[in-house]
Amino acid sequence: MTPSRTALVLGATGGAGYEIAEALHRRGWQIRALSRRPDYGRTLLPYADWLPGDAMLAGDVADAAINAHLIVHAVNPPGYRNWRGLALPMLDNTIAAAKATGSRIMFPGTVYNYGPDAFPLLKEADPQNPHTRKGAIRVEMEERLQQAAGQGVRVLIVRAGDFFGPHSTGNSWFSEGLVKPGKPVKSVTWPGRKGVGHAWAYLPDYGEAVARLVGKDAELSAFEAFHFEGHWFEDGREFADEIRRVAGTPDAPVRRFPWAVVQALSPFVRLFRELSEMKYLWDVPVQLDNRKLVQCLGEEPHTPLRAALFKTLEAMDCLPGTALSERGFNLRDC
Repeated sequence: MTPSRTALVLGATGGAGYEIAEALHRRGWQIRALSRRPDYGRTLLPYADWLPGDAMLAGDVADAAINAHLIVHAVNPPGYRNWRGLALPMLDNTIAAAKATGSRIMFPGTVYNYGPDAFPLLKEADPQNPHTRKGAIRVEMEERLQQAAGQGVRVLIVRAGDFFGPHSTGNSWFSEGLVKPGKPVKSVTWPGRKGVGHAWAYLPDYGEAVARLVGKDAELSAFEAFHFEGHWFEDGREFADEIRRVAGTPDAPVRRFPWAVVQALSPFVRLFRELSEMKYLWDVPVQLDNRKLVQCLGEEPHTPLRAALFKTLEAMDCLPGTALSERGFNLRDC
């Protein structure tokens, strides 16, 4: 009998961390999680071994990583606050723990690393020349991971577009910008320009892809990066149209995101400043080339869009009192 493996998940209460933990658990992994609120975590992932601690404290991470085969570094600073002061030290703690235990690090990546010179189709080896502050921090994080790989730490990075899903968090464009959680969908706010493509990653599919890649650990090199394509639309507005259809309100208005207001207030509101910095990702098409991932796995996990949107909106309590069949489709037809 093959002994079970242990994965330490940092950020297990977040969208990506939660779904990666779920996918690994389905494959027999023992899940260990570090949290400042372990009691809250136990309500989300009751099968996990929840340890009290802080990813900012090197000793807490080191202790939690003992005998772990994998460290999933899916923790992010809350509310876009103090990225340099928090994100980099947390990553350094993970790297130190991986060096001590021999664990592979799995790091959820973003498209922030890239600048316009790499658009519109992003490949893993494209140069990373960001023109935003957060993009520069992301590049520095990946550089530290690559340096660690040269020192014996195995690293797996899986980059994706904007996340959505039943366990997406407050940092999600879907739950914070497009629709209002806890309310019926009476309108959809769309941040993008007309005719501009956009990539969305359904979190359960992303978690499944990560778990499958982790399962091929023996075939992977010390430093591996993959791109997850997810749901891509040549005209991103089609995504808003599908939200309306699944919500049963196909005639609901699609409203423009108030970029002018956000930019005007950005000097005074931290969240608006962070959003304004990333506006360029809504002004130009940014697609992820997943050919390397498909070559490795044979396919990319892909839930049909309407099924994915239904599960997301249902979890957000945006579909009150209306059955799926009343919307003119069912999950088997999606």
